[in-house]
Amino acid sequence: MNVSPYIMYSDGKGNIFEDTSLYVVGRSGWDAIPIPEDEWIELPDGGNLYELPGRRGIGIDVTTGEMRLCEKGWAVAAFIPPAHTGFYLAAYETAPDAPTLPLFCYTAAGWHDDKFYVPAIRIEQDIRQECAGFNDSKVQSGVSGMLEAYPHNRLVQHLANNCALTYHCPAARNYFMGRWECPIPSSPACNANCIGCISFQPEEETIVSTQDRLTFKPTAAEIVEFTVPHLETAPYPIVSFGQGCEGEPLLMWETIRESILEIRKHTPKGSININTNGSKPNAVRELCKAGLNSIRVSLNSVREHIYTPYYRPNNYTFADIIESIKVMREHGGWASINYFVFPGMTDSVEEYEALRTIIQETGLNMIQWRNFNIDPDWYLGKVGVTETGDCLGMKQMMELLRDEFPDLKFGYFNPPMERIKGNYEADFAHA
Repeated sequence: MNVSPYIMYSDGKGNIFEDTSLYVVGRSGWDAIPIPEDEWIELPDGGNLYELPGRRGIGIDVTTGEMRLCEKGWAVAAFIPPAHTGFYLAAYETAPDAPTLPLFCYTAAGWHDDKFYVPAIRIEQDIRQECAGFNDSKVQSGVSGMLEAYPHNRLVQHLANNCALTYHCPAARNYFMGRWECPIPSSPACNANCIGCISFQPEEETIVSTQDRLTFKPTAAEIVEFTVPHLETAPYPIVSFGQGCEGEPLLMWETIRESILEIRKHTPKGSININTNGSKPNAVRELCKAGLNSIRVSLNSVREHIYTPYYRPNNYTFADIIESIKVMREHGGWASINYFVFPGMTDSVEEYEALRTIIQETGLNMIQWRNFNIDPDWYLGKVGVTETGDCLGMKQMMELLRDEFPDLKFGYFNPPMERIKGNYEADFAHA
């Protein structure tokens, strides 16, 4: 695109309009900055627009070139769907009485030539969470079939009634459609107190958790019962311990180890993955010995002084996380980080240098560039960041890493074994 899109505003009643007197700008950290014209793409299918109550959008005046507020209505941001990573947040000024925003991502968005635009990149070709790929009647019949096949399995009931039917979780819906990655919620408890936890928020907070957390401890028998058939029959199969909507799976590592050993007695197929905070490297070591194939460690930052006030860990340290990644690599497994992208923090020079060091030290295989679902002002306030320092820009940071680490993979999802061992770039999900 060779022009900037126009800013949008909401009338507070669910209607969105463009203001042709202002071009959109983006937010990086605390700053509002112009967005390079080559960084805009059309809002992908599955994207949504949000109004941001109590907030006025910041734009560049079309005639004067000066930045000013759009006073016509509330600011607007975009949610961009999985497999896409945003380069800039929505830029706005927040009124003192504005409510805290719920736990979604707030990417800049504009209007041009009868289309919505966002500054973002498609970081992953895998189609496993595309809106168009889900078929509600297939999910429903899959749920009915699985509940009949496993009438006493609490995990299958949880995945069916909570995850697939209530929250429309893409991972659970894929499981009931018999394909790709199968989630295994494993732990009701957690050893971190993340500020942006989606499954548990303290009473005193004004935001609410978006999901209800798992309430029971699954047994190895329950886990093995439904995962072995999935590994045997699904295309490009993965089973993943630990989901964002529960506690920390490493707290249940003995049960997970027992499950892995039992799964591998029945089938050699597919990949066994764990999504984790990486807090227990010794547990990771035991799971690797049992046959764990890959690990994905979630991080808001690779700098300890930014990580700790967000995760608020109990009985573990930042060093433990890095050790867990190293342990996985020492055992020949695949290690990814689930990297919460916050433009202005993630692409700061200081963060970039810290990330380079960690890639070199650990032999990291992959970065999953995930949009950070959090109110930007609230987050920066909670972690105590008033200055974010010099920034490279998300696009340039990605390019620099690609140049320096050509073997490092970029994506959004855990890769299946076919990708890990073979042609990484192939678009397996279409198969």
